[in-house]
Amino acid sequence: MPTYAQLRGHVPPGSSWGVFAEDPERGTANFAGPAQVLDGIATVTRGVAFSLDHALDAFDPPMARARAAPRHEILSAHAEARDDVLHGFYLQATSQVDGLRHRRASGHGFYNGVPDDDIRAGAPALGVQRWAEKPIVGRGIVVDVEGLLAAEGTPIDHRVGPALDVDVLDRALLAQGDEVRPGDLVLVHTGWARWFLDAGDDLRAEVRDARRATGFRQTLELPEWLWDHRVALFATDTFAVEVLPVAGDAYLESAPEDRGMMHQELIAKLGVPLGELWDLTGLAADSRAHGRWDAFVTVKPLNLVGGVGSPPNATAVR
Repeated sequence: MPTYAQLRGHVPPGSSWGVFAEDPERGTANFAGPAQVLDGIATVTRGVAFSLDHALDAFDPPMARARAAPRHEILSAHAEARDDVLHGFYLQATSQVDGLRHRRASGHGFYNGVPDDDIRAGAPALGVQRWAEKPIVGRGIVVDVEGLLAAEGTPIDHRVGPALDVDVLDRALLAQGDEVRPGDLVLVHTGWARWFLDAGDDLRAEVRDARRATGFRQTLELPEWLWDHRVALFATDTFAVEVLPVAGDAYLESAPEDRGMMHQELIAKLGVPLGELWDLTGLAADSRAHGRWDAFVTVKPLNLVGGVGSPPNATAVR
C-alpha cells in the first residue's frame, strides 16, 4: 500500500483511485477484511450491545434545512392488519453513512473515475448497497475527544463550533492507552449530537442559521492520518465530520463549490465511508466506566441500489 505522501502524486492528488484491485467500489472499507472481523469479535467479553443510530426523526427541525425528518403514516387494509410508509424520507437526515457517490472530486469525477452518467437512481456504480451487500464489520475504537479536552481544562463549547485539529485524535488515544490498528472503524465522540438534541429551540435555530458546527479543520493532515492508519470507516457524532463554516484554506482552490470543504478529499478521492450524527453517547459512557475503548462494530446500510447515503444501522457489541 502506498503512503498518503505517495498518493499526493496520484491523479487526482491525494486519491486512492486504482489502489484497491478487489471490490474497488467499497473504498477504504476494504481495509476491514476477515482478520479485522476476527479482531473485532475478540473484543466481545460482556455481551452488551449498543445502537449507534439516532431515531429517524431525531433531528427535527434538522440541522440541514434540505433534509426534513420523515413523516410516518400507518396504513390498514382491514381491522386486523397494519402496514406503514415514510413520506419525505431523506436518508441523510439523521445518523448516516455517506456513500462514495455523495461527492464528486472537482475537475476529476467520482471515486475511481466512475462516469457521471453512471451516477443515477437505480444504477449500481458506487451505490451505498456495496456496503450492504458486504457490510463493514470489524474492531471499532472510540476516540473520546470530549473527555480529553474536558480533562485538559478546555471543554468543547459547541455553541462556538470549534475546529478540531488532528492531534486531538492522537492525544485522546494516548490518554486512553489505546491505538488505531489497520482496518479499524474509528468512532470520534465529541458530544455534539447530544448537545444539539438537548439544546433549546432558540439555540438550535442560532447554530442552524449560522450553519455552525464542531468538526475537524480542513487540512491535509486528516486525510493523511486516516489513510496511513488504514482506517476502514471514520464516524463522528458531529454534523459533517468537518467543521462548519470552513476553517482551513487547504482546499479553497480544489473544492470551490463547497468553499473549501474536505468532503471531496475524504469521499471522492480517498474513498472513506464517512459517518455523521452517530449516537456515541452510550458507548462512550460505557468506555469511560469500564476503561475499554474497543468494541465489535457492524455497519450495514440500506440495500438501496444506487443510494447516495443511508442510515448506518450500526451496532457495537462488548
